[in-house]
Amino acid sequence: MILDFSLNNLDNRDCMISIKNEHRPIFVYGMGNGALKIMHFFEEYGIKIAGFFASDEFARGHSFCGFDVKKLCEIESEYDDFVIVLAFAAGYDSLITKIRGLASKYTLYAPDVPLFFEGKMQLFNFEYVKENFDKLKQVYNMLADEKSRQIFTDVINFKITGNTDYLFKTECETGEEFDILSLSEDEIFVDCGAYKGDTVSEFLENTNGRYSHIYAIEPDIKNFKKLKEKFDNTDNTELFNAAVWSCDSTVCFDSKSGRQSSISESGKEISALSVDSILQGGKVTYIKYDIEGAENEGLLGSSESIKKHKPKLLVSLYHRNEDIFELPLYIRSLNADYKFYLRRKPYIPAWDTVLICINK
Repeated sequence: MILDFSLNNLDNRDCMISIKNEHRPIFVYGMGNGALKIMHFFEEYGIKIAGFFASDEFARGHSFCGFDVKKLCEIESEYDDFVIVLAFAAGYDSLITKIRGLASKYTLYAPDVPLFFEGKMQLFNFEYVKENFDKLKQVYNMLADEKSRQIFTDVINFKITGNTDYLFKTECETGEEFDILSLSEDEIFVDCGAYKGDTVSEFLENTNGRYSHIYAIEPDIKNFKKLKEKFDNTDNTELFNAAVWSCDSTVCFDSKSGRQSSISESGKEISALSVDSILQGGKVTYIKYDIEGAENEGLLGSSESIKKHKPKLLVSLYHRNEDIFELPLYIRSLNADYKFYLRRKPYIPAWDTVLICINK
């Protein structure tokens, strides 16, 4: 049985303060955008590092932020003890297992830096939790089962502390979300962020290939080409090369031909569609949103369909700091009869945390 969701029962050890108070050498594991965000906060907090290291295959002659990038074995030969700060996302089993091993041997922090944000980049620290506690508490009280409440609490504690032990406790079995969704063989599915068709394939697997209609929407042109190759001739399936948005419009889109493509001021202008305009009042039974930080816009553009048809929803809650409380609260404002569940696939940091909404 978990404790009540209260400030007193949360772990208040802010990740950056814990790192700042370290007296052992601090090494950042990884290079790239995540490492740059972490270095931004290290500068803000006055944290000095001893260097960077990378997996052996990436450490050959690289330099990053003025440091030669080392191999782990080189650091281990020089230091008896040190602190590791993880600066990249890990989503496949062998890498997660490797990080688990490092966390069991050394002190390891995985700072939760936002994927997307407007204005000043904000940490999800204990001060942020206090500022938004009333909303967080509302979401906690909305959750339908103890497992969801435990995941919610542990994800919040991870975000505050950067302690991966909290993440490892929240990992769910593959397919648990579909156990809750309980898809039928006559679903009308809208896939917001269809990527290369992986979630359409999951949908078909969980409906035995039977359904009424599929609408798959993907903005990245290279991803869309793969989606089209796979499903263009599939019965009762419509494919849209567009961003999902709050209204029919154009948006600037930064195409990276992968999962990190996103709406960006520096991107190329593309078409954007709302779910409501695609459906034109027609029935929908299931909508999935994984649209790289645009989930709020996507929900705004689905509001009439959600209010009218009360479809099952699967919503990513990890792209922006505020998503974990703002998105569930908005969905509840559209349909007070939803039951809310949280599930999370293995990932470091707390990516692949999803909200599942089922009409009572």
